[in-house]
Amino acid sequence: MKYNNIFAKRTEKMGASVIREILKVVNQPGVISLAGGIPAPESFPMDVIKKLCQKVLEKYGGNALQYDLSEGFTPLRKALIDYLAPKGIKASLTQITISCGSQGVLDNMGKIMIDKDDKIAVESPTYLGALQAFNPYEPQYISMQTDEDGLIPESLEQTLKNHRIKFIYLVPNFQNPTGRTITLSRRKKISQLIKKYDALLLEDDPYGELRYEGKLLPSIKSLAPQNVVYTSTLSKLFAPGLRIGFSVAPEPISNWLVLTKQGVDLHTSTFNQALAAEYISLGFMAKQIKKNIKLYQPRQKAMLSALEKYFPPGFRWSHPEGGMFIWVEGPKGFDAEKTYWQVVKNKVAYVPGKYFFANPNEGCNTMRLNFSMADEKTITKAIKILADVLKKEA
Repeated sequence: MKYNNIFAKRTEKMGASVIREILKVVNQPGVISLAGGIPAPESFPMDVIKKLCQKVLEKYGGNALQYDLSEGFTPLRKALIDYLAPKGIKASLTQITISCGSQGVLDNMGKIMIDKDDKIAVESPTYLGALQAFNPYEPQYISMQTDEDGLIPESLEQTLKNHRIKFIYLVPNFQNPTGRTITLSRRKKISQLIKKYDALLLEDDPYGELRYEGKLLPSIKSLAPQNVVYTSTLSKLFAPGLRIGFSVAPEPISNWLVLTKQGVDLHTSTFNQALAAEYISLGFMAKQIKKNIKLYQPRQKAMLSALEKYFPPGFRWSHPEGGMFIWVEGPKGFDAEKTYWQVVKNKVAYVPGKYFFANPNEGCNTMRLNFSMADEKTITKAIKILADVLKKEA
């Protein structure tokens, strides 16, 4: 059968995750991965999960194994209302939708928002997974300028002035891939601009709890609630395999997110949602956040110290206050993708930064480094190996 003749045209815009293809190499024996953006397995609260499984079965019985609301398991949505309140996010039950990870929110937003050639404003660089979620709906991307303090508000205003933007996509806290955080003054300016231009912002916040220094900053959602769809996940705070994400949206949008979910998977796993509800409401997540910070903070310090000690002149990198990533920019003419394959031969892997740009001609001299998956000694070893290859390539 000639299968190529029957696929929808939108499949031309869909491709395999570059990062997941790179991870195939990472899985080879002996390779030190600085590539994946995944939490350390030792961060998973195994003992707590065992207790919660018993607790859920005793408390909810067969209801924990039954079909449930597309909106999400009610006890979990109630727990999230309380969890979000200290962040300044006032959410009602009808505004919260549970998804299969925050990636599910990105795809559903694309489905209900994007028509072909609609313009979506994104940071430069931006999260690769968002581009993959939006691409099948064939948008045009408008890239906005960033610096060490995140999105430059003047670039956002020029974008809103000159283009009819369907929505803006931002990762304000410890951004993937750069690790940068949008400052408080810029958040206030951004919130003012989206209200001024009656624009919609999709605020993606998977890393905000992983703060190692500095002060907690208010979400943009808290500053402009009617103009923001806020999404986050429990993948970095509980367990990614449970696939629990959520969104808080103005009701006209949350209603459509629910209808879309009904056509995709009916609802997220009831049992997993029940685990998450008890995990939050019994205070386990608050304790786990502290444990994860204690685990990741020294790994980040080890990477920053090794970069300072071993990397050749001409390279510079971000100094995040949290998250999982450090962004490296090489000198003009440096090809991070070409160098990647030389580094892999030496049993170290990273992600070339070019894949995080909507414009494929940007970011050829950049790379994303992850520090969550290796201990301090291994990170130091890997950075030294990477630096040695960079010196030879130069």
